[in-house]
Amino acid sequence: MVSGSSSLSVERLRILREFADRGTIGAVADAMSMTPSAVSQQLKVLTREAGVTLLEPSGRRVRLTDAGHALVVRADEVLAALDRAVAEMAHYRGSPRGQVRVAVFPSGGALLLPHVLPAMAGSGVEIVAGDEDVPPHETPRLLADYDIVLTHRDERAAPVSGPRIASRVLMREPIDVLVPPDHPLAGKPAVTPAELAAEAWLSVRGGFPVDDVLRSIATVTGVEPRIVQRLNDFRMIETLVAAGYGVALMPRYVVTHPGLSQLRLIGVRAARLYDLVTRPRAETRPAIAAVLDSFAAAARRVTAEPPPAVTAQ
Repeated sequence: MVSGSSSLSVERLRILREFADRGTIGAVADAMSMTPSAVSQQLKVLTREAGVTLLEPSGRRVRLTDAGHALVVRADEVLAALDRAVAEMAHYRGSPRGQVRVAVFPSGGALLLPHVLPAMAGSGVEIVAGDEDVPPHETPRLLADYDIVLTHRDERAAPVSGPRIASRVLMREPIDVLVPPDHPLAGKPAVTPAELAAEAWLSVRGGFPVDDVLRSIATVTGVEPRIVQRLNDFRMIETLVAAGYGVALMPRYVVTHPGLSQLRLIGVRAARLYDLVTRPRAETRPAIAAVLDSFAAAARRVTAEPPPAVTAQ
């Protein structure tokens, strides 16, 4: 219990935080293996404990009041303090231990997890990874199920922010242009937006960093890009470029196809930033701190190593 003018149950604070993360009573019930009526009852008891209204009707559902939002921020602090206490006791017993849930976007996971997982093997920290391919603005909802979220954004975009979010930049990855081996531009070291104005494009879905760069090219040239396919699988895009179905923008370190020409794009800012997103002060838990450090080491290794040579053949 948390003492004050009234007493607040830690477990009920945890339920309130789950409601803030998931948005509905039913989703909280599913996540916590409770019945919806039990969740509602616990939130009603928490309202009595707090002495203020925490939820209000919103159509056929309920939503947090301003007081409810304020209490969720404090609930984060209370639950983080409890996690730190458990972690400190684990520290006295030895090295950091425990399970850390990590969400990664697919291409970033493919690039970094082969370095992170071996580095953490035998450390006592178990990484449970999940692939989550969502636009940056949807990142906060993933923190309901993950301790760490690896996300990416255009380098001109603001990081994900909020009172219940902590974000740190992990690495910068340039975005290059891929063309097939028989393309007139193949073999050039660099290319300008003007040289690409008439191309057919293979791009990703809107809201992702690569598409942001394509829109920058359109702004510079004044020509709306002719997008023939939108796919979020880079391996598929590479294969289609090689087959002559168009050109594509591709993050530099994830290119694997040996038959493509990889051109540096000049004249626009073309890069994506990798961010690691957690709850505030999550790194005070030794297991999470160890995983964050491992990702930082992996990023240094990846960006220090030259990308594989990809040239026209």
